[in-house]
Amino acid sequence: DVQLVESGGGLVQPGGSLRLSCVVRPSSVIRLCMGWFRQAPGEEREGVASVDDDGTITYEDSVQGRFTISRDNAKNTLYLQMSSLKTEDTAVYYCAARSSGSGSYKYRGQGTQVTVS
Repeated sequence: DVQLVESGGGLVQPGGSLRLSCVVRPSSVIRLCMGWFRQAPGEEREGVASVDDDGTITYEDSVQGRFTISRDNAKNTLYLQMSSLKTEDTAVYYCAARSSGSGSYKYRGQGTQVTVS
């Protein structure tokens, strides 16, 4: 079975930083197209950042310049470094994976709560 397990969420003051991690199994999954999503209460889930299998990185406009997505293939881990956090960044953050030939993310973790207050 494919597993994605997020960690690193928590409570942080505005302007603070957090680093989210997503450990994936099996190891082959980390080489797929990976992304971070978030969902705030009463809101739809939105894409935050993604890194394709060829290394192409994309950010949602509101996090551009504040968030950095990266992955460590040797550790089977996807990261999201978040800086200059704002109250509107409060949400449950999920990591997800898809094959390059698929338009939708087939695999998703359970999420980690980030609260900026």
